[in-house]
Amino acid sequence: MGGIIVLVFLGFAFVLLFGAIKIVPQGREFTVERFGRYTRTLKPGISFLTPFFETIGRKVNMMEQVLEVPQQEVITKDNVSVKVDAIVFIQVMDAAAAAYRVDNLIYAITQLAQTNLRTVVGALELDEVLSQRDQINTRLLSTIDHATGPWGVKVARIEIKDLTPPQDITNAMARQMKAERERRAVITEAEGEKQAQIARAEGQKQSAILQAEGRREAAFRDAEAREREAEAEAKATTAVSEAIAKGDVNAINYFVAQKYVEAFAELARSPQQKTVIVPADFAGLTGTVAGVGELVKSLSADAPRAPTVTPAGGKRGA
Repeated sequence: MGGIIVLVFLGFAFVLLFGAIKIVPQGREFTVERFGRYTRTLKPGISFLTPFFETIGRKVNMMEQVLEVPQQEVITKDNVSVKVDAIVFIQVMDAAAAAYRVDNLIYAITQLAQTNLRTVVGALELDEVLSQRDQINTRLLSTIDHATGPWGVKVARIEIKDLTPPQDITNAMARQMKAERERRAVITEAEGEKQAQIARAEGQKQSAILQAEGRREAAFRDAEAREREAEAEAKATTAVSEAIAKGDVNAINYFVAQKYVEAFAELARSPQQKTVIVPADFAGLTGTVAGVGELVKSLSADAPRAPTVTPAGGKRGA
């Protein structure tokens, strides 16, 4: 009999001990209720309850959770039906608020995300929906986070997972994209041709400038050569004039021979001239050239005295 009483006593003590000691795992928080009324929240670790008076109310997950928003059809502002779904990242910050201020927290947040997604996407045109996902995510995050604040939940981010327009719209978009790429290719090709023409025109311009500069330089050199030739001719004429003034007959013979030779050379170069006739007095030309040689010798002589000219048929003395 005494053994049975001891066993009953040990069993009762074990029940009391098991009910009084609670171990909360990391990432969880337990709410404590006393006769059905919330009193406190147990943090991760070991905690003690008052047996028969306090019990565990809700076990709340405090880790970040990912919720899938079911796919739904949304009509955009330009009357195009698109299928949209999303994912929401949430984290409970207040276990008591999440446990007692809303019933079925996950379902409530999912429905809230669906309705707001329909509202935001429905206010935009299809092109805006396809190109402004970041703006849509930002607006959804702001709206849902503000609505879930009283529930002790923080919405970390929300992302549109998939957005599918109708098949005919997809085909039209593909044709539009192809036409746009072809247009860009034509513009790029035209721009390249334009740059090539500009480069060729620039090259022709530089070539014309260089040719003009070359012609100018050649003209300058030619003018300079003619100027020097004229100066030499003037000096020769001056020397011959001085010789004539001093009575040197060879100077006169020099000019006559020069004109004679030039005229004969021009006659020989004529393209219509088939036969060159040598004048009968060609021997006189030889004498004239000999007179030119005498003139050159007299001009190059170092003696300062002038040569003495004797009458025709006479002899010249020293």
